Amino acid sequence: MIAQNINKMIAEALKAREELRLSTLRLLSSALNYEKIAKQHDLSEEEEMAVVKREASKRRDAIEALRQAQGKPTTSSQKTLDDRLVQEEKELEILKSFLPPEMSDAELEIIVDESINALGAQNMSDMGKVIGLVMSRAKGAADGRKVAEMVKSKLG
Repeated sequence: MIAQNINKMIAEALKAREELRLSTLRLLSSALNYEKIAKQHDLSEEEEMAVVKREASKRRDAIEALRQAQGKPTTSSQKTLDDRLVQEEKELEILKSFLPPEMSDAELEIIVDESINALGAQNMSDMGKVIGLVMSRAKGAADGRKVAEMVKSKLG
């Protein structure tokens, strides 16, 4: 269970003076606590994984936004954008250490093909059903965006 280990990891990061790791672990701990309060019970492993995935998704979104902002006129300097991008990427790596390893593209493509055949999907109107089936078969080892892109390319 992540919540049980996180305080120990925070103490280790404090002793090692790893500021970025410490702040990321604290953010994750806070997110887990908020979820626990919202659900009003101790979180299961799946619920904890959902929180970690949500936090990782936030980092991916921030990385994408920062990459789009690079080279465009903003109120922030280019160095600030670059520093922030590096920080978000490092935070994402720390969060990924809590997640199961991601499925390879080849494995994912096999599951997508099997799901399309199983459902008899032929066009984009079936995309939601296919994505749902792929995500359930992947059991959290596939990124939803990657699944959506792959299904879209196969059906579109």
